[in-house]
Amino acid sequence: MISDVLHIMSELWASGVSAHLRERGEATWTAAISHPMVRQIAEGSLPHAKFRRYFEQNILYLGDYARAIALVLGRAPDLPAANALNRFLNQILATEIPANIDFLRRLGGSTEAATDSARMLPVTYCYTRHLLCVCALDNCAAGVAAVLPCQWSYGELARPLMTSLPADPIYADWIAMFGSAGYSDLVGEITGLLDRVAGAAADTDRLAWIFDTSARYELQFWDMAYGVVAPGGVPHGKD
Repeated sequence: MISDVLHIMSELWASGVSAHLRERGEATWTAAISHPMVRQIAEGSLPHAKFRRYFEQNILYLGDYARAIALVLGRAPDLPAANALNRFLNQILATEIPANIDFLRRLGGSTEAATDSARMLPVTYCYTRHLLCVCALDNCAAGVAAVLPCQWSYGELARPLMTSLPADPIYADWIAMFGSAGYSDLVGEITGLLDRVAGAAADTDRLAWIFDTSARYELQFWDMAYGVVAPGGVPHGKD
């Protein structure tokens, strides 16, 4: 019995913790990256008002997402981990937040309103509190597991869309931000970091719960932006 468990565990670590977590939450993950809103962005048919609502909440989300990554950075076990997390944080602070503010401006939204945290809708608030709580109170592996689904899912949904960008430049520019080789490389760095810092003694059930919770909030964030708000802004039960 013990040898069977050790064999299963050796296969898990060989394939990588991140891949295991990704496969475990396949249903939620697929629903998020193929959400109707994502499909309409790809077609360029999404009404601008819906995309504007997305940016109004996403700017608020990204501020706390950056804080969560910074908390994980403070728990980095070594310089390579700190460097990878610093690049991740810089992607949010120097690229994504300014780009989101510019997208909102291009869509006719108020950038002042988008920096008022009191305007967070329930899903945005609950998702960011989950991230901040895990990253402040748990270890580096748990923190990376919490922040990874957002970064990883955006790269995965954008990459196939790069072959046929929509005519609307707003949608095309948004897709290109996440579909580039540079973004994919950064995702690879962070998934690799999770595989390394988790280690063979990781509590996979704990990491899976954290990762799955973030993935479920990703799906609910799309629902919210699209106009279908989950009651109470909390994840549904397990599939």
